[in-house]
Amino acid sequence: MSIKKRSMLIFVFILLLVTGCRSTPFDGHSIIEWVDFIKWDGKEYNGIHSGVLADNRYVGEKIGTVKFKVADNVTNPKYKIRDGDAAFHEKGTEIFKIKEQPNLIAVKDPHSINGYKVYFLKDDMEYQWHFKDMPLEKVERIVIYQAYTPEGNKQVSKLTKNEEVKSFLQLLENSETNPNFQPNTEKGDPIFYEMIFYTDEPIANKYSLLFDGYTYFWHPWNTATLSDDIKMFIGGN
Repeated sequence: MSIKKRSMLIFVFILLLVTGCRSTPFDGHSIIEWVDFIKWDGKEYNGIHSGVLADNRYVGEKIGTVKFKVADNVTNPKYKIRDGDAAFHEKGTEIFKIKEQPNLIAVKDPHSINGYKVYFLKDDMEYQWHFKDMPLEKVERIVIYQAYTPEGNKQVSKLTKNEEVKSFLQLLENSETNPNFQPNTEKGDPIFYEMIFYTDEPIANKYSLLFDGYTYFWHPWNTATLSDDIKMFIGGN
């Protein structure tokens, strides 16, 4: 996966159903860029791109299955989504409640850390998984994975001691905002990591960390560069 594609995964979060479409000169159809959604029981749920299910024990009862995958199957920009529609999940994908969280649902996803993709009810709650909203004092442990390896997400570090958790968070807080930063790609794409921050909540915050061979950087909002000291917590570089 190229750095441009990875950056799209990091930066793009739009609460509209359709972010845009364009006509193709060959077949008269439109290419629709779908937001990651599930429509269920008359309500629309959007994917939490900066969070993962903290533990499988939070998974509640099954409430149904996806009935139709719209991506790759719908080219009419006037299509009205229906109950059971999902942007990217195949027909038959099981949908689950999350215990004691009426505004959240989950589906199994082998590509997601901890095995589930989580969705929030967009009309009843605001997106609350930005780094600026994360309660740093409640972070109990941090697990770091190297992504896009042949084995999938490969765990490279686990921080559980209070002192090391605080030190790692401090490095992130001290990162230097640099929206014009361009990674060095002479040796290929940067190494891509996923950082998972566990509190006492069912959703663990997730943010990406990259290393281009010279500089560590991430995207808490705008691009920010990090001290080399962060490599002490990662290993392998």
